[in-house]
Amino acid sequence: MAIESIMKNKAYILFVILAGFFVANTVVAEFVGLKIFSLEKLFGLIPFDWTIFGVKGLGLNLTAGAILWPIVFIMTDIINEYYGVRAVRFLSYMAVGIVFYAFFMVYGAISLPPNEWWQFQSGLDATNSSQSVLDMDLAFNTVMGQGLWIIIGSMVAFLFGQVLDVFIFHKIKTYTGEKKIWLRATGSTLISQFIDSYVVLIIAFWIGSDWDIVRVLAIGTVNYMYKFGMAIILTPLIYLGHFLIERYLGTELATNMKTEAAA
Repeated sequence: MAIESIMKNKAYILFVILAGFFVANTVVAEFVGLKIFSLEKLFGLIPFDWTIFGVKGLGLNLTAGAILWPIVFIMTDIINEYYGVRAVRFLSYMAVGIVFYAFFMVYGAISLPPNEWWQFQSGLDATNSSQSVLDMDLAFNTVMGQGLWIIIGSMVAFLFGQVLDVFIFHKIKTYTGEKKIWLRATGSTLISQFIDSYVVLIIAFWIGSDWDIVRVLAIGTVNYMYKFGMAIILTPLIYLGHFLIERYLGTELATNMKTEAAA
């Protein structure tokens, strides 16, 4: 198909835009996921001290990737609505492939011998406010070299969650029709994220790092509490997305696309 025809096809353009953001969010979420932050401190609160399954000292300490994953699952539901299950599966497999390719390239960069003037640079020592020599190569390798089990766990959980999400989405839509967008979108996300929250930790830390299973389940519960809250809070964005898309496509084209996607 000539580029002129593609650029005139609103359905193609929309799919490229949604696919780009979907894959980009997935890849970025993986790369920033190494950083752990305190959600309580972000809002100026004292960190919580919960006890779950006998595990003490638990709070809302999350990976930075947790900020992006709710956006990925909102986009999953929107793509599912207008392009169907096959489109979501295609983008999910492609995103996983790109993530593994990206990390393969990163590990290749880690193995490269560093230049001396780049490796050893002076910087501010946070402990005593004095100048110190930083090992940039060590810092780069530490930040970028996530454990293989974390990557595998995250991607298995992602694929499992995506497949479950689209399945539940269409099951709910079978009974509700075009009504109750919030039920099929938010409901499918809540169920799929429940499984996702535990699968990633079980693979990455119980299988990969010999963590105690009780601690893994306790941390997974905290993660799901956050995802549950975000799924509810972000529900209006789904309606906003539908409004903007249907305004761009037009009612007739949008209706036809949703009918084909449901089939």
